[in-house]
Amino acid sequence: MRKSGILMHISSLPGPYGIGSMGKCAYDFADFLCKAGQSYWQILPLSPTGYGDSPYQSFSIFAGNPYLIDLDALIESGLLNQEEVDAVKWFDDEKSVDYGCLYENRGRLLMLAYQRYTPDESFDSFVKDNPWLENYSLFMALKEYFGGVPWQNWPEELVLRDEAAMNEFREKLSRECGYHSFVQYIFYSQWQKLRAYANSKGLSIIGDVPIYVPLDCADVWASPRLFQLDEHCRPTGLAGCPPDSFCADGQFWGNPLYNWDIMKEEGYAWWIERLDAAQRMYDIVRFDHFRGFESYWAIPADAATAAEGKWVIGPGMDFISAVQKGLPGLDCIAEDLGYVTPEVRQLQEDSGYPGMKVLEFAFDSHEEGNYLPYTYPVNSVCYSGTHDNLTLKQWMDEAIPADRQHAIDYLGLNEGEGYIKGLIRGCMASVSRMCIIQMQDYLELGAEGRMNSPGTLGTNWTWRAEAGFDSDELAAYIRTLTERYGRI
Repeated sequence: MRKSGILMHISSLPGPYGIGSMGKCAYDFADFLCKAGQSYWQILPLSPTGYGDSPYQSFSIFAGNPYLIDLDALIESGLLNQEEVDAVKWFDDEKSVDYGCLYENRGRLLMLAYQRYTPDESFDSFVKDNPWLENYSLFMALKEYFGGVPWQNWPEELVLRDEAAMNEFREKLSRECGYHSFVQYIFYSQWQKLRAYANSKGLSIIGDVPIYVPLDCADVWASPRLFQLDEHCRPTGLAGCPPDSFCADGQFWGNPLYNWDIMKEEGYAWWIERLDAAQRMYDIVRFDHFRGFESYWAIPADAATAAEGKWVIGPGMDFISAVQKGLPGLDCIAEDLGYVTPEVRQLQEDSGYPGMKVLEFAFDSHEEGNYLPYTYPVNSVCYSGTHDNLTLKQWMDEAIPADRQHAIDYLGLNEGEGYIKGLIRGCMASVSRMCIIQMQDYLELGAEGRMNSPGTLGTNWTWRAEAGFDSDELAAYIRTLTERYGRI
């Protein structure tokens, strides 16, 4: 069936407390998507944001982001009061997220809620049903105890997970561990209610699973054997990508590389557990950087730039087959962008997962692949752009004249309709069975609406929509477009 959806992360929703949340603004957006005839709500990872405030650099692959917790729900339950929440100046500019303010204030308020909370049977069941929680809570408590330094800089007995030292700190930091467990309980309680509401409106949630995890996270600390680390738990190789149109020296992501040999010996159990958790959180999982399963860019840990890396063969179809056998109901999208070789394309086709087609790339003379809509297979997802790309308006404003004219000629763009509406029309009219449009593109935002500029720090992941963006007029326009191209 032909369907469509909108990419809009929860953090980008409007609201009174500095960041979009799982509160009223999220339920209102689900209603908007329903009115607009959409089938999918795509979001970014729900994990706690880490280095550079990125949801792709998190302290845990399992944990939820405390910043997204709805404070109004905690007020309604009596765990906070309105005066405590209103005492915080949450933002200077409601159009962007101030992560510094959130860091200083969200934890303090959630700690107040924790101190007032009495654990019940529901909380006890949550802890029992989520075995990752004990390790994560201890990791976060230790990280705070040692001043936020990476776990490789903790005392050696904790780096190497000496059981006596672990037990000592479990007891010493039991209150702090309980706090982090409580926060995760609240997050998941609110998320499951929101997801159930979206599902009741006929919406499926598409969520991201980053291929890599940060070095400084609970998951690497818990299972160092699964990563390319030395005897001191320092990385020997790091992830990234080669030079491309985004970055002349390539991208140095800094994530540790997997020890795929050990993972294979263990039946890819770590990945199956991770993806099982993902399918319990989302309806559809988007494999970020899918091409890394065919071959990945391995950079020596002491390299000056990512350009010093090399391609290394990945686990390929052996891994995909293990996942499909272990999780037969897992519904996936393969993010197969970047340097796509015939081998990568073959892996995507053999997996059966739909690949991604970004319309902007179709007219970019710097792009090596062929993304013109007439080449799309039906089993694909057409995107106007992703969180890493320019908005459509920004692309039209900044593209070289020849590329811009190519788009105008190919799609028959005209000023009467509006160039951005014409580009969106090109996505919706494509043969791809799925079509995802960024909310910023429906709002026709320029550079101010960009979510992430790869290889940069300081201004990413902060965009927020203005209150009233989800108007009935816009919903009606999107629904008409969706009906016209058979995606209702």
